[in-house]
Amino acid sequence: MTTVRRAVLTLPAAPLGPDSPLPALRPHDGTHAVDALTLASLPRDMARGIGRDPLRSLLPVPVRDGYGRERTPADLAAIVIENDRLRATVLPGLGGRLHSLHHKPTGRELLYRNPVFQPAAFALNGAWYSGGVEWNIGATGHTALSCSPLHAATVRAPDGGPMLRLWEWERLRDLPFQVDLWLPDGSDFLYVGIRVRNPHEHTAPVYWWSNTAVPEDRRILAPADAAWHHGYDRGLRRLPVPVTDDGTDRSYPLNGAHAADWFYDLPEGQRRWIAALDADGTGLVQTSTDKLRGRKLFVWGTERGGRRWQEWLTEPGTPGYAEIQAGLARTQLEHLELAGGAEFSWLEAYGPLAADPATALGDDWAAARAEVEGALAGALPRAAVDAAHTAWRDGAADAEPETPLATGSGWGALEVLRGRLALPGTPFPESAIGPDQEPWLALLRTGVLPAPAKGTAPGPPLVAAPWRDMLETAPADPSTEYHLGIAQWHAGDRAQAVRSWERGLRDAEVRWPLLYCLAVADREDGHPARAADRFAEAFADHADAGPPARDLAVTAALGREAIAALLAAGRPGSAAEVRERLPEEVRERGAFRLLEVRILLAEGRAAEARAVFDAGFEVADLREGAEIVGDLWAQVTDEPLPYAYEFRMRPS
Repeated sequence: MTTVRRAVLTLPAAPLGPDSPLPALRPHDGTHAVDALTLASLPRDMARGIGRDPLRSLLPVPVRDGYGRERTPADLAAIVIENDRLRATVLPGLGGRLHSLHHKPTGRELLYRNPVFQPAAFALNGAWYSGGVEWNIGATGHTALSCSPLHAATVRAPDGGPMLRLWEWERLRDLPFQVDLWLPDGSDFLYVGIRVRNPHEHTAPVYWWSNTAVPEDRRILAPADAAWHHGYDRGLRRLPVPVTDDGTDRSYPLNGAHAADWFYDLPEGQRRWIAALDADGTGLVQTSTDKLRGRKLFVWGTERGGRRWQEWLTEPGTPGYAEIQAGLARTQLEHLELAGGAEFSWLEAYGPLAADPATALGDDWAAARAEVEGALAGALPRAAVDAAHTAWRDGAADAEPETPLATGSGWGALEVLRGRLALPGTPFPESAIGPDQEPWLALLRTGVLPAPAKGTAPGPPLVAAPWRDMLETAPADPSTEYHLGIAQWHAGDRAQAVRSWERGLRDAEVRWPLLYCLAVADREDGHPARAADRFAEAFADHADAGPPARDLAVTAALGREAIAALLAAGRPGSAAEVRERLPEEVRERGAFRLLEVRILLAEGRAAEARAVFDAGFEVADLREGAEIVGDLWAQVTDEPLPYAYEFRMRPS
């Protein structure tokens, strides 16, 4: 019989630490963007999808950058779904990640299972970790929920057995979603029913990619003869697969030198699947109903940067991995439209596959694909997947949860109360509302946003239009003006946001949050000198406050912003003064050692900058695709970049 039970997974883990206390006003970094020339050359529908409602910022979610790289054994809450064939381990507190899928008859792990929990700055809002299967919703990139808790409970599966439901409110697009996982009795396949709903009146942009990590010494097969290639040079080209124009067989991840995405161009009517097979023809296959159109292979590449990133995400000596993914659009750069009151739903299946290795791994790509598709048809017919989706959608997707297993955030409960929404199957009870949501609940019920406790900063923001309207009519005080300005900024009304922040600043007891917002506005409007002054003033306002008002996370965040802004304004001496005011434990962090290098170089002290490199440092929250470490090294010396600092993901 299938069972669903709580468990504990113990791994060496780096603690997540506190979220950034600064509102995420800055534009999205655009790592996965496409240049204008490429965009103009693409098919019209693809170009429309790429240009549909790009993120202007990460609001209202916080940046998660408080983690480090010191790992100690930690107990992680897990939920195990098990039948006589498979054992699936899910981490509800970390985005609902499917950490492991173990096939009992063969004793084989079907996924790449990371032996550590090490956050790195790959999610839209920072902290992310590698391995398993993740559920990416929101916008192009890894979801902002990568390291966040989801609601979890048992539900009745279509066959009457137990099913695990995960659900949350995705805040970047303001949409609820659910992920239902179950194992039919005797099944070799884990079924995953997914639904994204738009409870609003307006149309919403939707993004979804299920991302599976697999060992990279596999052959990746998908039913396509071409793929859209996307690298970190922001290009997008349609190329033949598996053998590209340069004669390289790209179905083997280790044949690629550089990190790249390969979005397979599946023909209309083709069954949706992707497989990763070992040298003996066995491995993992993922398939779905037709709604989940896209399939993708991501490779790290064999160059030093790709190898270094792999180590960075786990530990030296651990085998590398690739990613096979499935999404709603052809590429991850596109977003679909979901009409108000409508929903998207589909079913995925993950399980073992055994194919004839001589054919599946042979040079004849058409024969290899046919062999895998035939093996899949024998193991799990297409009609069975469609029937399972229908049975789930019509009979189980709306079923109310039975036994609670984990609790997510209170933001969904707040939105349900505000919109008086009915969301069968995914309850967001008022009991989930916590300290972050309580001021907003008061605004909803009384029309007044309560001021924060004396001497403390305003809490987390909300930016959706209904909340902005409530802030417009609420009694004005510094905290309300702060939040109103953030909501206006998110809506694109920058001038009005600045006016709100300036009004709030006049009577603010705690000035640094408003000064920070005004500094960001100055920087974005092309006033680096004024921005530097305001960042420095924000830092000083907080640094001069006595305990308990002074908070180390705020000190570090404001100090980092102030130093960078002063350097951008050509004032390294002032940047050095800010750095000296930081506590020693902050100055010794890798991010601040990197800022020290920048200060020294700006002052013409290259030898001392080189000494910082020689002493060694690690920037825990170095962004995916970041090249600043290599760029600074090149200003210090003509010597080759040491491997420890090699994070370049583009051809050098």
